[in-house]
Amino acid sequence: MEDHDLYERLAAFITPHRRSLFDRIAPLRTRHVTVVLEDIHLSQNASAVVRTADLLGVQQLHVIESKNRFTMNPDVSLGANKWVDLVRYPGVDDPVHACVQRLRQGGYRIVATMPGRSGHTPDDIPIDRPLAFCFGTELLGLSDELIDQADLSLRIPMQGFTESYNISVSAAIVMYTVMQRLHRSGMDTALDASEQLALKIRWLRASLRDAEAIERRIIGDDATGTDRS
Repeated sequence: MEDHDLYERLAAFITPHRRSLFDRIAPLRTRHVTVVLEDIHLSQNASAVVRTADLLGVQQLHVIESKNRFTMNPDVSLGANKWVDLVRYPGVDDPVHACVQRLRQGGYRIVATMPGRSGHTPDDIPIDRPLAFCFGTELLGLSDELIDQADLSLRIPMQGFTESYNISVSAAIVMYTVMQRLHRSGMDTALDASEQLALKIRWLRASLRDAEAIERRIIGDDATGTDRS
């Protein structure tokens, strides 16, 4: 069954309002900006970053779990993890290397966010190529390994006495500022039509309680020429 036909058949099981949301939001999603979360310890911080990414249209986040397991707090995320793609690296000896390698293959510049260092700010970092903004643990920041593999460094200007923003605040400032710059630039960073369709099918599956059973029935009906929609 073609993806377009599958989407139309599955969409019959959700409300028209939800389908209209999928159709409106999918063209606004981008992978030009992504976020890398390295060993985030507090679930509320991890969840807040994921929620912000969803609200700003950042479709994909990468999770490195060398020391700390990445967990979500449902009271903070409010289900945002259903709508974005979390790329994890289980079962590899060096998840930092695996993550960086995957990002480089996708054409990303690796950006290490480090308070107190010289470097770009969210207002002037080049946006002509895809950017992967890396955020580290709440206490220690990014690992030396990830910093060493970064192409660019980023700082958020501060005028106060404390040394850094909370990680979820930092990620929000960076994503919001860079996404606004992308919108103003007029660059086409949207997913292509096939990617949008695949994304909407994934969202449909996440919305249906018995998605696998429904999809098996639809495919089975299609194979036999039966229409039970």
